[in-house]
Amino acid sequence: MFAWLRGAVRAVRDDSIVLDVGGVGYHVFVSGKVLNALPPVGETLSLEIETQVREDHIHLFGFQSPSELRCFQMLTSVQGVGAKVGLAILSIFSPEDLLLALSAKDAKALARANGVGPKLASRIANELSEKAGSAALPQQKPHQSTPSNAQTGAAGDAVSALTNLGYDRSEAFKAVRAAQEKMGASASLDSLITQALKSLAR
Repeated sequence: MFAWLRGAVRAVRDDSIVLDVGGVGYHVFVSGKVLNALPPVGETLSLEIETQVREDHIHLFGFQSPSELRCFQMLTSVQGVGAKVGLAILSIFSPEDLLLALSAKDAKALARANGVGPKLASRIANELSEKAGSAALPQQKPHQSTPSNAQTGAAGDAVSALTNLGYDRSEAFKAVRAAQEKMGASASLDSLITQALKSLAR
């Protein structure tokens, strides 16, 4: 199956493009972010490709980067999340922001995507939070202790406190995680909140 395509943009549609590769036109479905970043018709474009084969069709889905492709594969592993919903989510999230929202279990943010209701958003967040958290963690330096999960303990309480103050769960999670990385896994609740607020105020 196809894993990568490079060719000239032949046509642009509402949710897809036609890519001319060696004189053959490939119909590729893409996210809104890919559509917004397209070169002019006639110019060359490279896309990572996910090929889905069904009894009645073969569909190609195109992505700007391997990380975007991996996010699509992760999303569509959840029951009820088809390719259309996966592309809708990737239309409003970069891979980095999506991993952050999933790590924070920010169902409210996920529900902003077309076709994603509160129940489906909660299922996506709950099923993928641990997997996304592992993918989103920064590389640890040698002999550096790994911060505790920002969903639990003092860090989890700090995230809850910040969301109660009106901050989005994703930005609260990001700020607490950064504070925890700076101060260590044994940082107290008060110190985490203080450091996170400093970060959010910048």
